[in-house]
Amino acid sequence: MIPILILAAGQSSRMGTRDKMLEDVDGVPLLRRQVRMASAAGEPVYVALHQKADSRHDTIADLDVRILTVPQADEGMSGTMRGAVAQLPKAPAFMILLGDLVALETSDLKAVLDARATHPAHVIWRGTTQDGKPGHPIIFDASLRPDFADLSGDGGGESLVKQLHDRTHLVPLPGNRARLDLDTPEDWAAWRASKV
Repeated sequence: MIPILILAAGQSSRMGTRDKMLEDVDGVPLLRRQVRMASAAGEPVYVALHQKADSRHDTIADLDVRILTVPQADEGMSGTMRGAVAQLPKAPAFMILLGDLVALETSDLKAVLDARATHPAHVIWRGTTQDGKPGHPIIFDASLRPDFADLSGDGGGESLVKQLHDRTHLVPLPGNRARLDLDTPEDWAAWRASKV
């Protein structure tokens, strides 16, 4: 069992009054799409949310997902990771992915999961763009779990990944799927226009 943790506790501050996790993607809210996509990888899915009783929660409440309430989300990405990883069950490793990566597919998650199985000497397995730019998802070996208790700032686990670059296995994924996130209404409009 490799728990899949979807980070969805951010405030979408660059979206104005809109919540990017509730933006429509293929007829469903983005967060719901992400949970379904991750669930299809065959591992248990956890979602980190800032507040349990908000519209994000309601969007996924009927799905097979465990919701983790993370008050530390006010501290940024590191606070969210610190609070959520502490709540994950014990497992040999865990996967983290950003909830707003609209192009990720189940096959991408499976590719990184497969890389962990075929390259066991590493402690981090990370998806990249087709041309090698680092992205998500990222699997962390359980031996790194205590390091998450010390994360601070909005950099998330990047400092840990940089520190262990020589023990990280990179997994190229198609196109820009490992990095494509949409942070502003203009980003969303451009992305939707490109799909027509």
